[in-house]
Amino acid sequence: MTDSRELIYGVHPVSEALGNRKRQFIRLLATLNAAQRIAGEAKAAGLEPEIVHPKELDRLAGPDSVHQGLVLEASPLPQPRLDEIERSGLVVLLDQVTDPHNVGAILRSCAAFGVTALVATSRHSPEASGVLAKAASGATEHVPFVRVTNLSRAMAELKDYGFQVVGLDSEAPALISEVARGGPIALVLGAEGKGLRHLTRQGCDLMVRLELTGPIKSLNVSNAAAIALYALSRP
Repeated sequence: MTDSRELIYGVHPVSEALGNRKRQFIRLLATLNAAQRIAGEAKAAGLEPEIVHPKELDRLAGPDSVHQGLVLEASPLPQPRLDEIERSGLVVLLDQVTDPHNVGAILRSCAAFGVTALVATSRHSPEASGVLAKAASGATEHVPFVRVTNLSRAMAELKDYGFQVVGLDSEAPALISEVARGGPIALVLGAEGKGLRHLTRQGCDLMVRLELTGPIKSLNVSNAAAIALYALSRP
């Protein structure tokens, strides 16, 4: 795959992409059954599916991909700069979270809770891929994914815009329920294992932990993101 196109596969990701007017489509490959399943969406997007054998989709998306008989080739979505996002609500920042499955799942939670944008560095974060889009289950079409050069500078910029920058860590002294409400919040999540880097921690206004009552006090980063977003979105 070249930089000028993305492969999107799976029923939900392809259906959401076909409904996104910001997308520019190249071609839609499908098995006969899958083409019938999304005939309405394809017609509305002005695409005529190319009927192919499942092995051709395996070749394009990878033998282990769950493409469900659909592979869409499309141009990458235009993404805003950090200074172009809405300066309200919740923003999520990722500190070297590189697993596309985790980032996709976090994007899905971001879409579920109406997050303003997901922010990650250009390096040490996954490229747009079918794996990420499949894990996001269509959320890539709804949540702006902002890539920045330096995470610490991005955090400082968000502070200038009025965001309270909150870092999540299982060993933090404060509970997430202690976060002050009433203004925009930027939630910072670190990679599994090493968590937030020292410089990232220093840039946070507050470090908090989830209120976990069981014997295990740490979670997969995508699960932690969903719980944290729920906690921060409650009135």
